[in-house]
Amino acid sequence: MSDQKISVAASPAASSPSVPAAPAARRVDPLAIIVRFQSLIGLVLVAIGGVIFSPRRHGEILFLNPDNIANIVRAVSETGIIAIGMTFVIITAGIDLSVGAVLGLSAVVTATMMISGGFGLIPTILAVLAMGIAFGIVQGTISTRFRLEPFIVTLAGLQAARGLALIVSGNQYINISYGEGPGLAPPVFAVLGERLFDNTVPVATIVFIAFAAIATVVLNTTRFGRYVFAVGGNERAARISGVPVSMVKISVYAITGFASALAGIVHAGQFNFGSANDGMGYELTAIAAVVIGGTSLFGGAGSMVGTVAGTIMLGALANILQLNNITPATQLLATAAIIVLAAVLQSLVRRREGLGR
Repeated sequence: MSDQKISVAASPAASSPSVPAAPAARRVDPLAIIVRFQSLIGLVLVAIGGVIFSPRRHGEILFLNPDNIANIVRAVSETGIIAIGMTFVIITAGIDLSVGAVLGLSAVVTATMMISGGFGLIPTILAVLAMGIAFGIVQGTISTRFRLEPFIVTLAGLQAARGLALIVSGNQYINISYGEGPGLAPPVFAVLGERLFDNTVPVATIVFIAFAAIATVVLNTTRFGRYVFAVGGNERAARISGVPVSMVKISVYAITGFASALAGIVHAGQFNFGSANDGMGYELTAIAAVVIGGTSLFGGAGSMVGTVAGTIMLGALANILQLNNITPATQLLATAAIIVLAAVLQSLVRRREGLGR
């Protein structure tokens, strides 16, 4: 009798072996969601904090004043352009510490070519952008060909770019005056320091947003963009799959060189001079914007939208602190704390995913 019961109980399972088991519900990790949208969340929180803690004048919230908003986006335009280029590099698990120095070199060369060399606007811009691309290619080639850590190569590149800027400028400010004739820059170059649309939108910001839009399309819709993610996600697997890893890694450094040169041109146009000291510390601000924007320091993940949001968030935070007369030292400490928090969150999510596998 007991044998019959066992047979009957086992028969349903035996008669339907092809029925698949119900898939387990996928657990949503709130921390992963926070990390994915941390720049947008941070930007919203900073904006709310700006409204709450902003000084008032005649009942007006100074933080929301249109001129103040324009100043914020203008101030972050140069570091934002660099951060866009840096995003490509960090997605491939690299780093570029030379970007601020290349900005300074580009600003100096821009001023020198127009003021001392008598070059026109277009030849100057093309030459400076080509110089930035070449600088990036050299760094990427050395790092890739000799398998050196990008940190070391680009640190040397930082020193080289500063040295070249000092040689070209003679350690002097090169002022840019506008007009026709020798020793004068084309007046059209001064438009980089102006505002459009009823004096509300800085031209530098338009350059930043346009560059970000192009970079977004390249990263998200092209084969090269897919290669960038593949190299950062698993370089060995990418190589086996036929991805030209060396070419991709060299190309992303060429992009940061281009971005740094573009930022240097914008810098010279905004402030009407070039100096070897221009761009000092910009590399750290750009890296901070990229990390806060959700791009993984471990490579393989990131977005341009996050980088733009991270850039604006840092600019808004600095503006709030300035409006409240907070010392620059405290501003640096606040930025450092945000960077560490973003990196820690990324690490925690990475550990959870590793344990999940």
